[in-house]
Formats: sequence, C-alpha cells, structure tokens
Amino acid sequence: MAILETRNLTYTYPFAENPAIKDINLTIEKGEFVIITGPSGCGKTTLCRCFNGLIPHFYGGNLEGDVIVAGLNTREHPIYELAKHVGLVFQNPENQLFALTVEKDVAFGLENLGLPREEIHRRVDWALRVTGIYDLKDRAPFELSGGQQQRVAIASVLAMQPEIIVLDEPTSFLDPLSAKSILESIYQLNRELGITVILVEHRLDLAVRYANRVIIMDQGRIILDNSPREVFLDARVKLIGVGLPKVVRLYLLLREDNVDLGRTPLSPEELSDLIVGVLKSDKS
Repeated sequence: MAILETRNLTYTYPFAENPAIKDINLTIEKGEFVIITGPSGCGKTTLCRCFNGLIPHFYGGNLEGDVIVAGLNTREHPIYELAKHVGLVFQNPENQLFALTVEKDVAFGLENLGLPREEIHRRVDWALRVTGIYDLKDRAPFELSGGQQQRVAIASVLAMQPEIIVLDEPTSFLDPLSAKSILESIYQLNRELGITVILVEHRLDLAVRYANRVIIMDQGRIILDNSPREVFLDARVKLIGVGLPKVVRLYLLLREDNVDLGRTPLSPEELSDLIVGVLKSDKS
C-alpha cells in the first residue's frame, strides 16, 4: 500500500528562474527503507521539503503536481497536521534543537499538539528509550556530541509517532562509528516498528546495506529507481558522478576478471562471504 506518492511534481523556488525538481513521479510503499542520493544540488533536499508540506506552505514558490502523504494532499493540509504522519530530521541537528533539556526538546512538538500531559510523558519516555538516550534526558542539547544530538533530533520526530520519517543526510557531521550507529538505529526502527524510512545520504558505503530501494537524482529529476543490487550496475551512475560503494566497485573489478560472485554485495561482510563461497567452489 502506498504511504507516499508524488504526481508530476515540479517546484520552483521564489525568484528562481528554473525548477529545483521536475516531473517527479514517485510511489513509496508502507514499511520501505528508501535511499535518495545524487550529486550536490540535484534536488534531494527540495524533494524532502515537499514530503512534509514545508513546500509550499513555508517556502512559497510555484508548486505543480501533487504530493499525497498518508492519503493527505499536502496542498490542502497545514504543516502541523502533516507532521502527525511524516517527520523530517534535518542535516544539522542544531537546527531543530533549542530547549534547555533533551526531554523538553523531545516534548516540544507534542505540547504544540495540545496532547494530555500523561500522553506526552509516555511518548517522550518511549522515544528516548527507543533511541538509546534516556539517560541524557536532563542534559542540555548543546552539551552533547554530534551523534547524541542527532539521536535527540530523531527522538523528537519519533515522539510524534509518524508513519514516515525523512532524514536529510543525518550522518554528514558524524564520524564513521557514530554514523554507523545512527543508521543501525534507524534500520531497527524500520524493521521493528514498520516506520517508512526515506534517507537522503551520500555515504553509501554505510547506508546501502539497510535499503531495499535506491533512488538516484540528477538535475532535479529521478534518473534511476531500483533495488540497490541492480541500481549500481547501471552505467549512468558513474556518468552522473555518484560514488559507488567500495564493495560494489570491487565486485565490478572482479567481474571484469571473470570472477562471478553471483550477486552484488552490499556490505564488506557479504562480499567476504561471497568470495569465500567462490574459493570453496573452485577447490571442489
């Protein structure tokens, strides 16, 4: 069942001459983990802003076509109503953290919805525990590390209990270990809670193993949309300038030397297992 759909979506920012995104037709099913990637300036962030109604309600400009989220047309519903269904985590967590404590930051959206105090406490505690930061609830967000701040931002969105969580390059300010930890937490939420995840990411080495679908954009359009095992085998990926995951690059080099691993690996562990399998079959 489609949880999000765009129909002939084209958007131009105020005072801009050319559209930032053009003719986007996209359907995302409930429970999918989708990666959106592409060169800088290709329209990824703009598309994310369309998903939760920031475009057109906040940014203005000219929007053509439709975005349907959980059955709601974003043109016809205010941002606060759409926020109940889709949550957006910004690239820099400091952009959405401002309260004196982590607990108050996570509770902010719920208080604005006017929920009962008991329900707010229940949801905040749940979101803090799910993201592994319950012990930080009385700390000030500005005292935390980048990875901890990103978890607070994710908890703030999760507390709203949206059906879709959109993350705009959440690992860009993190070291590899923190980035891996954040992505594993997001994947766990996707698997255990059935939350639809839309992840804008350029660190594909870390992220691609979790996705069941990769969308590649260029110059405001969707160029490729397929499973990660298929999409990186398309020659257009290199032409666009998207960096292939290292395991995929090694797979392609081995294939050029007539070493068939059977399928495209998505992680170092999977690549290692495939190579071991080939070596065992050669010996036998």
